[in-house]
Amino acid sequence: METDARAARAGWSRRRFVGAAAGTAVVVAVPAPAAPPAERAPAARERPAARPPRRDDRRRPLLLGTYTSAEGGGSGIGLASYDPATGAVTGAGTLARVPDPSYLAAHPDGRTVYAVDERPDGAVSAVRLADRRVLGGRSTGGAGPCHLSVHPSGRWLLSADYGSGSVAVHPIDATGALGERTDLVTHTSPPPGPGRQGPHAHQVVTAPDGGHVLAVDLGTDTVYTYRLDQAKGTLTEVARARTRPGAGPRHLTFHPDGRHAYLANEVDDTVTVCGYDPATGRLTIGAPQPTGSGGGTNYPAQILVTANGAYAFLANRGDNSIARYAVEEGGAALRLLGTVPAGGDFPRQIAFSPDGRLLFAANQRSGTVTVFRVDPDTGELRAAGEPFASPVAVCALPL
Repeated sequence: METDARAARAGWSRRRFVGAAAGTAVVVAVPAPAAPPAERAPAARERPAARPPRRDDRRRPLLLGTYTSAEGGGSGIGLASYDPATGAVTGAGTLARVPDPSYLAAHPDGRTVYAVDERPDGAVSAVRLADRRVLGGRSTGGAGPCHLSVHPSGRWLLSADYGSGSVAVHPIDATGALGERTDLVTHTSPPPGPGRQGPHAHQVVTAPDGGHVLAVDLGTDTVYTYRLDQAKGTLTEVARARTRPGAGPRHLTFHPDGRHAYLANEVDDTVTVCGYDPATGRLTIGAPQPTGSGGGTNYPAQILVTANGAYAFLANRGDNSIARYAVEEGGAALRLLGTVPAGGDFPRQIAFSPDGRLLFAANQRSGTVTVFRVDPDTGELRAAGEPFASPVAVCALPL
């Protein structure tokens, strides 16, 4: 498969689609492991009072995104679980018939997960976790959606269409299902960057203030800020921030203080520190900084910041590493501390476990998910167990 940057130069289509179609959800179950042999009972006089069998409450759900239309890809959303203490991952089947679910996001209440259907006729789907039922899909009105996020209120789903350079809004009802699209904005200006044949919206995320939505567009080298009308679900543009030409911004994440953000630039292999004004939604993009890739061919993918705001991590595709930064000057500076091997080929996406003690990396080309323990004091990453095999792993969502 081509890299995102090469596909951007070739045209709107980032991926090779083979006509995967949506349908009824099918769960392919993996048999539960056999129970361990019972221990020999003690002598009668030593036998304790009967107790109910213990249940292992440590394991947590892990959902995996893939491309169902890619050669060797998956058949839908991968189902797994992980041990928060050890990071060990165990497979649990597949939620099939969800086409090209390349990015996943959870509702704040934890009951529903949303997936992009990254196809030319873009759509988004809702899945109820309790019974793994697909609640239906809705058209995004654009092509090739590659990212989505849920507004903190839980009432709106935001999605970014890479192929058409557009951003869509869908309402979420009380059951977690999606309603008809309430807005669609398409990036028509500024003109696309050098060698790119159109806008390519790559991410859409709500700022910590809750009132502004930021869309990162790789094709126009621009981050757009919109004001979200939380009653109507409509977007009004209020600001633009341009990177240097050819940077190819891909992914942005906010510092917990809500006044700084960090931007990964895919095409020119850099990261930048940004200032953010919550009152106006205006983003100010700083000078480019190194990704730790050493100058070889590399496409930065996703950047994360720890909950305490002390460290940041960047996935490097090509260099196949995860860069670690110290966050300094109250969020206004990043200092590169070094890199660690990603443990797989082409780490497309990274994610923290809810407690922040584990970091998951989805490695697209090797078809694996690697897990790292995160030291809360030093930010150091240490591999946790063996890589977990997952076909064309492009997204890992630990719950």
